[in-house]
Amino acid sequence: MVDTSGVIGAVFIVYVGIMLWIGYTISRSTYSPADFFLANRSLRAWVTAVSSTASSESAWAVLGTVGLAYKDGLSALWFFPGCLLGYALNWFFVAERLRKHSREKKTLTIPDYLETHFTDNTHLIRIISVIIVFSCMMAYIAAQFLAIGKTFDAIFGIPHLVSIPIGGTIIIIYTMMGGFRAVAWTDFIQGLIMVVGLVILSLAAVLELGGFSVIAQKVNETAPTALTWMGSKTTPMFLGSMFGLLGIGLGYPGQPHVITRYMAAKDSKTIKKGMWIAFGWGILMYSSAILLGICGQVLFPGLADAEHLFPIAAENLLPVFFTAIVLTGVLAAIMSTVSSQIIVAASAIAHDIYSKVIHVSLTSSQIIKISRLTIFAIGLGAMLVALMDTRVIFWFVLFAWSGLGASFGPVILFTLYSKKVTRNGAIGGMLTGFFTTIAWKTAGLSDTIIYELVPAFLLSSFVIWGISRKQVN
Repeated sequence: MVDTSGVIGAVFIVYVGIMLWIGYTISRSTYSPADFFLANRSLRAWVTAVSSTASSESAWAVLGTVGLAYKDGLSALWFFPGCLLGYALNWFFVAERLRKHSREKKTLTIPDYLETHFTDNTHLIRIISVIIVFSCMMAYIAAQFLAIGKTFDAIFGIPHLVSIPIGGTIIIIYTMMGGFRAVAWTDFIQGLIMVVGLVILSLAAVLELGGFSVIAQKVNETAPTALTWMGSKTTPMFLGSMFGLLGIGLGYPGQPHVITRYMAAKDSKTIKKGMWIAFGWGILMYSSAILLGICGQVLFPGLADAEHLFPIAAENLLPVFFTAIVLTGVLAAIMSTVSSQIIVAASAIAHDIYSKVIHVSLTSSQIIKISRLTIFAIGLGAMLVALMDTRVIFWFVLFAWSGLGASFGPVILFTLYSKKVTRNGAIGGMLTGFFTTIAWKTAGLSDTIIYELVPAFLLSSFVIWGISRKQVN
């Protein structure tokens, strides 16, 4: 096999150069906290839509979903409507109302929005929100840095002790320079690379098999259960898996690094147009991932690690230059998520705690300077954690998505659609969602009953409703 590492390296260097150029260019016109944390509420439809979807999916959309389809066949399809359910919740029920309310109340972050909504002069709801955001995001960011290290190791043969500082430094630099606007624009480019890479690779796999007309026959010969709805699962296992995969969508309204994109959208037209762009992106991404995974069962049978299918297929099915672009898409997927998470974690400290709770009187330039220093500190801390014992990181990141989704999703929806929700109800619901996620996961119930996000989300919603109803009555 031809060594492609040199071409991939050249393409990656060009890609990094573009990311850093974007950060530098935007830094020259970033003057206010509203600009640094929310792009001065000026994002257009394409950037809003693609950056929000790219930041929510990470490398699992490129590696994980392809691997899931390779392992489970057509029965993996149930994660598709689960993700689209999440898109629907966000774009139909959250995006426009959150954009409008956050603009009216001049709030820049989710803790900002919640405190202002409930007129909480004690700052308790802001502090709880920041603790949840920070505790989930730090492990999430560290895990993303570790994923960068493993990807560099797999593609270039660079050990993670070297590649984590390299990849992490690149992300920290462009995030520090341009803030939220740089993150949104780089995520937009990264999202396009992700979807183009998956579409090209899935079509290459189809052509390698001889076209769509013969796929079913060849797959059935190699893996007889791959094209059945239940795969090789028993009925109880299939139902538990199906409802768990569908439950993934409940997490989307509670991801601060996703829903802040709606707060940054320019106007209602941006949301209406962005909705269809986001759905188109998702349909292309996930249909291509499923198609590639199923084709991979015939083309590359017996893989020890299903998540290796994507890079293996790229190296075997595409010309060298396209292989380089597609594999750069894996790094793009990771970088799109980690930059979004760093800016959210930094805003939680610099804006929500330092500026709002401590009440330090600062100029706009001083706030931006502190925000940049916070990004540097958070990024450096996450890199150090990633370079140490990583078992705890991955154990925690498994339910970081659930913790954020169950803590913030219900309360965000209640604030947008109910006038009867109370401050105590919101606090009770956030804590219930967070701790139920932890308890459910640590007890092993996610593996034996159902994905932890489903019960945590429902219990959080019930507590918000119950406490609020009792106080109002």
